[in-house]
Amino acid sequence: MTEPANIPAPSNATMTTIVARQAILDKERALFGYELYDRTVSAEAHTAASDAQMLFNLLSLSEGEAPMGGKHLFINCTLDSLAGGHLDLISPERVVLEIPPLGIAQLDQIATRLPSLQAVRKRGFGLAFDYSVLTRPYEHWLPLATFIKFDLSILKPDTATSFVKLAQAKSKAKLIAEKVETPEQFAFLSALGVGLFQGYWFAKPVLIQGQTVRPAQANILQLINLVRKQASTDEIEEVLKRDPTLSFNLLRFINSAGFGARSEVTSFRHAVMLLGLNRLFKWAALLMTTSKAGDTPPAVGATAVVRGRLMELLAAELLAPEEADNAFVTGVFSMLDTMLGMPMQAALASIALPEPVTQALLTNSGPLAPLLQLTVACETGDDAAFANAANGLALSSNQVNWAHLQALAWAESFGQ
Repeated sequence: MTEPANIPAPSNATMTTIVARQAILDKERALFGYELYDRTVSAEAHTAASDAQMLFNLLSLSEGEAPMGGKHLFINCTLDSLAGGHLDLISPERVVLEIPPLGIAQLDQIATRLPSLQAVRKRGFGLAFDYSVLTRPYEHWLPLATFIKFDLSILKPDTATSFVKLAQAKSKAKLIAEKVETPEQFAFLSALGVGLFQGYWFAKPVLIQGQTVRPAQANILQLINLVRKQASTDEIEEVLKRDPTLSFNLLRFINSAGFGARSEVTSFRHAVMLLGLNRLFKWAALLMTTSKAGDTPPAVGATAVVRGRLMELLAAELLAPEEADNAFVTGVFSMLDTMLGMPMQAALASIALPEPVTQALLTNSGPLAPLLQLTVACETGDDAAFANAANGLALSSNQVNWAHLQALAWAESFGQ
């Protein structure tokens, strides 16, 4: 596992952009991509300059390549920003530009805006429109659509059904339902043939009466408990021998290029000794995000990994060095109730965790709670909660953006 990197101090030209994200899932509820947007800019105040600033944040991380190359990135744009030179700096692969509809008073510009849309589409960028692109005035834009979005907070079920069927008949674009807040909405749109979904419903725990920890998860929890008790290598090795999947994953991790072992490690004892208890603790926490737990969406694990890395980066800057590991585990286990399908208190009852981790997860208190609040706020549209959390930690937008984007990139590399 990589060590935490220091968050760069804000420069004299501190960015005012604050990057927020929302996950976009496929039908299997695996992570398809992210919509990234500037939290400080409202739809009305959106400008070409703010688009350029947003893209600058991505480029500062990706060095000109498509950021988080394995996932699609949806970036809000204005029509004016399409001609900006900032788009020349980024690889268009898997980058989708979200284009807003024109106002009623600007409908006469639809034809004049068409060449700039055609130009960015020809360069390889994807284009996403809302459902207004299905109306007659936008008929010449429709063939350019890579994605069409349907806002469930605006559309009633009957209207959504009509628009989805119209899109399927008139376009080859992939369809995205956004503002999906319940499993019922997901099931409804999925049955209609919508393939992509945006909203926070997948991360809400579904509590199953009488749910027990599954064997694979129980072995991971036992491993964590042994590590926390600083058990002997013999005891830890015994758990690994009982679970072929667990032991295989450990050897695969320690023999990966990222770990940097000089020669292939084939024994559990050698692996445990090389890792050390601290890194074994963090590795086991990460492994929990990949364990299969009934109907838990795969995106839950991906989200938990981002939370863990983001909290680790922030803690390395703000807290004592030994708290970085605790911050990482807090972020990963902040979705333990969803992963296990049981209340957080019951989930934590079977595992021995440091007191600061338990405080943050159960009572939203202690030194790690403010970091967890900020980390969760990065995923939501609650601007007030984000501002309160960031201000309470005295973090600049530059520092938060850097850590946030680094965490997304790290989680993507971890998934690969």
